[in-house]
Amino acid sequence: MNLYMIALFAHVVGVIGIFAGMGVWLFGIRALRQVERVEQVRLLTTLIAASTRLVIGGILVLGIAGFYMAITLWGIQTAWIIVATLTFLLLVPIGLLIIDPRIQAITKTARTLPDGPLPEELTTRTYDPLLAAGVNVYIAILLGVVFIMTNKPATTVAILAAVVAVALGLLVSLPLWSKRARRDIARRRAASSRLRS
Repeated sequence: MNLYMIALFAHVVGVIGIFAGMGVWLFGIRALRQVERVEQVRLLTTLIAASTRLVIGGILVLGIAGFYMAITLWGIQTAWIIVATLTFLLLVPIGLLIIDPRIQAITKTARTLPDGPLPEELTTRTYDPLLAAGVNVYIAILLGVVFIMTNKPATTVAILAAVVAVALGLLVSLPLWSKRARRDIARRRAASSRLRS
């Protein structure tokens, strides 16, 4: 066994870690839109926070192993590696500017509230369409990067795959801003008000 095979193993383990954590994000954020009590929000945000560490660890392992493989076998000038890396780097602003601040705000708000029905402020935060859209786009980008890495396409196909991945993530997120979504938020607020009174 050589160092390249160990790096390949670490690379795959990193991908598994990222997608495992992202699965918790996806279902945890979906569940946040369904809960009715503050203590349920606290439980879900604890799970999401734990999975965030798994995602970050997976990204680090994947990045280090991928960089090693790129410089030892493919060369960092290879077009598909450049496109995959630049696409992968899009995850940083999405995570830091869209997903993490919203999860932190939900967590902080839930910690300051007593157990009981969700107040309007927390209902609004759990229904934030940008949070769910950020996760959708994040996952779509990851899938696009996996496509590029496994197929090693020509430059134009690699760029097209990255653009399609981002577009699909945004397309899947469109219903989050629909009239039905706004009605759901209004219904949840009304239900929370009735439970508190």
